[in-house]
Amino acid sequence: MGAHEEYGVARRRFDVADAVPLLLDPQGVVTGWTDDARRLLAYPASEAVGRKLSDLLTAEDAERVPDLVERCRRDGGWTGLLTARTKNGQPVRVVARIASAEEAHGGSRWLVLLSKVADAPGWYMSRTVLEQMVAGAPIGIAIVDTDLRFVWSNAALEQFGGGPAPRRLGLRFADVQPGMDAQAVEAQMRHVLETGEAVVGYEHVGHVRSAPLRETAHMLSFTRLEDDRGHPVGVYYTVVDMTERHRARQRLALLDRAGESIGRSLDLMRTAQELADVAVPGVADFVTVDLLEAVLRGAEPAPGPLADTEPVELRRAGQRSAEDDLPQGALRVGDVATYLAGSPPVRCLTTGRSWRADRLDPVTREWATDLPEGRRTVTFLELDLYSVMTVPIRSRGTTLGVTTFFRRHRREPFDDEDLHLAEDLVARAAVCLDNARRYTRERDAALVLQRSLLPHRLPEQDAVEVAACYRPADELTGLGGDWYDLIPLSGGRVALVVGEVPGHGIDAAAAMGQLRTAVRTLAALDLPPEEVLGHLDDLVARSAREEGVEPGADGARPSSVGSGCLYVVYDPVDGGCTMAAAGHPAPAVVAPDRSVTFVDLPQGPPLGVGGPPFEAVELSLAEDSTLALHTDGLLARGETWAVDTGRERLRRALEQAGPLESYCLTVVDALVPARPYDDVALLMARTKRLGTEQVAAWELPSDPAVVAEARRTATRQLAHWGLDELVFTTELVVSELVTNAIRYATGSIRLRLIRERALVCEVFDGGATAPHLRHPRTTDEGGRGLLLVSQLTQRWGTRFVADGKIIWAEQSLTDLTE
Repeated sequence: MGAHEEYGVARRRFDVADAVPLLLDPQGVVTGWTDDARRLLAYPASEAVGRKLSDLLTAEDAERVPDLVERCRRDGGWTGLLTARTKNGQPVRVVARIASAEEAHGGSRWLVLLSKVADAPGWYMSRTVLEQMVAGAPIGIAIVDTDLRFVWSNAALEQFGGGPAPRRLGLRFADVQPGMDAQAVEAQMRHVLETGEAVVGYEHVGHVRSAPLRETAHMLSFTRLEDDRGHPVGVYYTVVDMTERHRARQRLALLDRAGESIGRSLDLMRTAQELADVAVPGVADFVTVDLLEAVLRGAEPAPGPLADTEPVELRRAGQRSAEDDLPQGALRVGDVATYLAGSPPVRCLTTGRSWRADRLDPVTREWATDLPEGRRTVTFLELDLYSVMTVPIRSRGTTLGVTTFFRRHRREPFDDEDLHLAEDLVARAAVCLDNARRYTRERDAALVLQRSLLPHRLPEQDAVEVAACYRPADELTGLGGDWYDLIPLSGGRVALVVGEVPGHGIDAAAAMGQLRTAVRTLAALDLPPEEVLGHLDDLVARSAREEGVEPGADGARPSSVGSGCLYVVYDPVDGGCTMAAAGHPAPAVVAPDRSVTFVDLPQGPPLGVGGPPFEAVELSLAEDSTLALHTDGLLARGETWAVDTGRERLRRALEQAGPLESYCLTVVDALVPARPYDDVALLMARTKRLGTEQVAAWELPSDPAVVAEARRTATRQLAHWGLDELVFTTELVVSELVTNAIRYATGSIRLRLIRERALVCEVFDGGATAPHLRHPRTTDEGGRGLLLVSQLTQRWGTRFVADGKIIWAEQSLTDLTE
């Protein structure tokens, strides 16, 4: 056989079209050289024939030639990479394929085929090698024809179900994998057939026949196969199982979602429900969250482990089902679950360790007993629950409750990875639940304190009909220091007060109590509103200095600094209303015709921060007008406070009508949610007028002789009112007060009697000095008048007005009406 014949045999054997052939004798000496070899290495045949192969290689590869010759003798050939050297010394990286070439007379030579690495498609691969690669590949490989029917598949594809390769022949994708979205997969195949564009990394999630209960994920890649003329003959695709990676991504996504969704509030029940919501359906089909009663009250659970020999009562704080009709007739959120001794929930509570069961006994009843009336225990079979995990809710070494996860028969049972995921999920929720428990305890304490400091019942009086509504802030903001009050004043008048302390929590509630007490004390002095706020401002500023914090300084400051207060005095005799504000919204006035206006009230600085003096405004209110005093939380929406927008919303809410109690609640409900961002206090007062038959007034000259006439005039008025029982005391009070006015004051004197819930005797004079109560000795001849007045009347006092003062005394009418 000649060299060209040997080359043809080698070409057919190796199936290489563009290789450069060489012939070597058994010792590795070149015996045959071609024009292709000359073009590759630049040696003419005369210089190449007779040289050793090692002379044509670089020094490094030349050392390998003896070993290669030995391997060729042993294995019958060799394929690999070599670096040849051209005549001018340039290296050329080639793929070398060495095979035995038998001669006709029985001798043997070696055929060497060289291909440049830059031009070669890669390693030489025979059909056998290719079949080994695709048939033995660990990934699934298949070929479908233009009708998308299987014509070939490897053994690895069988791991996904659908039977062995011969059974697939002629079938479509939907025939072998009915649990997967065959329509979507075949759409990808058609796209590749029509466009020739390969599809790489197409992810598909579904249920394969090999794991019908388990959701699996696969990555598919599609390539079009063409004949020699470029016509499509089918699609070659690969399948890689990505289930573990898919599940890992799902777990991470679930934990991320849990971090965003759980603990958005500090409400225990809401947080427990958020845990159940996040876990369904990602982890389970049905989830229950049960907490200890002490935890829901914000208290610390009892120290030490629980006994697993007795039933344990838990409260169902949250539950979620993938299907609404799953838990029929069983426990509901808010119900008490009494778990039997030794049941998995009790064991988890006592040991602090999780528990998992691949399969539940189908006739086992739920572990809870003593269900509410009208409910019955049901078996897990009735609920179609068959796999369960129970995870204790533990935080800071304390067990708060237990979370139970169930799956139905259409899903695979829980495994260890599911349990680890559930434990991570519950651990995150446990921190939020413990924070909510601690906050519940603190918030309840602050709320009890605040409500104990707010008026439990507003005093009865005849000046206004009054209603109030207080709504604490949500749990994220914390309880604030809003407050309101109604204080009866002399002469049938009332003081209406609304205030707000900055900050939240117990400190704010305590500061609110101090301010409310101070306001009531100052109100007893019968001072004008601007003077009440002035004294209150001095008190707050002085307290700040005593605590070492200058008003307006940066850093920590006492809670009362910066407080707001609105103080309003209403007189039912003439409808006069006087008010002043310290860093507080002005009140709204609803006229009898339902029109709403806002008082143009000068805004004084908040209490304790210093600034200009407070100013008061006076106005006259018609009977049946409604004053709406409120804190700024009523106008706020979220964290913002837009005065104009808030006032417009308040105006629309106040234009409604109805009984004052429901009217007040309706306004609050219309403007703020059940858990507002800031505390809200609303005090509504509907004005009344004392009729002419309830008030009698007389002008008196400054003459001692008028005292007797004043007594007779008062006696006649009492007889007209049917108050004869008070004649003796009233004569003494009138005599003493008028006598003092004549003796120590100047100008005109006015006597006024007011009959409402008490009989009020007032004497006005133009003096600027207040009388003082004396305690005379037995030898003193005078000074006993005011002492008698104080002992015979319910209360007495002095208030200053613009042009003088009024000395007044009250006698209770309650005893006369009983």
